[in-house]
Amino acid sequence: MDRHVRPVTVPARTGSAAGVGMVLASTLSVQFGSAVAALLFPRAGALGTVTLRVTITAVLLLAVCRPRLRGHSRADWAVAGAFGLALGGMNILFYQAIDRIPLGPAVTLEVLGPLLLSVATARRATSLLWAGVAFAGVLLLGRDGFDRLDPAGAGFALGAGAMCAAYILLNSRAGRRFPRLDGLAVAMAVAALTSLPLGIGSAGATLLEPGVLGLGVAVALLSSGLPYTLELLALRRLSAPTFAVLTSLAPAVGALAGFLVLGQELSAAQGLAVALVVVAGSGAVRTGRTAAEQDGGPARRRRRQRRHERRHERPAGE
Repeated sequence: MDRHVRPVTVPARTGSAAGVGMVLASTLSVQFGSAVAALLFPRAGALGTVTLRVTITAVLLLAVCRPRLRGHSRADWAVAGAFGLALGGMNILFYQAIDRIPLGPAVTLEVLGPLLLSVATARRATSLLWAGVAFAGVLLLGRDGFDRLDPAGAGFALGAGAMCAAYILLNSRAGRRFPRLDGLAVAMAVAALTSLPLGIGSAGATLLEPGVLGLGVAVALLSSGLPYTLELLALRRLSAPTFAVLTSLAPAVGALAGFLVLGQELSAAQGLAVALVVVAGSGAVRTGRTAAEQDGGPARRRRRQRRHERRHERPAGE
């Protein structure tokens, strides 16, 4: 008997809308989590903060999900392990980046990885178009600060972007191979084991201070637990290229949050950049939804019917 839980078929339009909502909620949660993480940097450092974030999230997910460890193939475990390494690498590199350069340019550089993934995996000309529009918007949004960035910080941000692209692909595969959130829980445990030696070596006993642990729980929930759960569920409803383009909303959300909450002014160029990214995200979702509806339409049903008939045909004389 197949132990894996098969994904529930969701209507394309409903599934896309829910998936987009999950990505937006995830983006907002990560932005607030990054703000809380900044409070931890002076006490625990970048590596200590990553360790708290990932380890607390892993403990919570393992306790809540209690993943089933039997009945999985070696290929399943390979995907979960690679997913965990991508998670750990993405978090470590990104926190090293924001320890050296401002959050806005760091997020801008990081989303270049998912955007390039979208271009590489796009199967439609319109998908390439929306990825290009988002790419232009992201570059325009971060243009003013790029010439003043610390080279090491920029390199860490670009590395985090590469890990983010791998995370998207492996998250989608883990969601197909493991039921519920089991794949995410196992991957987060791998990420915690990857970051623990670095965090302990950097911050030591500071990680066990009550105030540091309290902030660590908040960072874990806002930056990892909630957004990663939402993203795994979203990738069951959206294609990887569409999801990758939607991640380009992160710099725009950060810029708008700075304008609305902190009173940080947006220049005309930054306003245009936000508009480009939002338009690209909307276009990518519409393209992906149209493709999903076409794939589930009459033509696909006819192909399935013909395959079914061929399988049941018998040579004469049997």
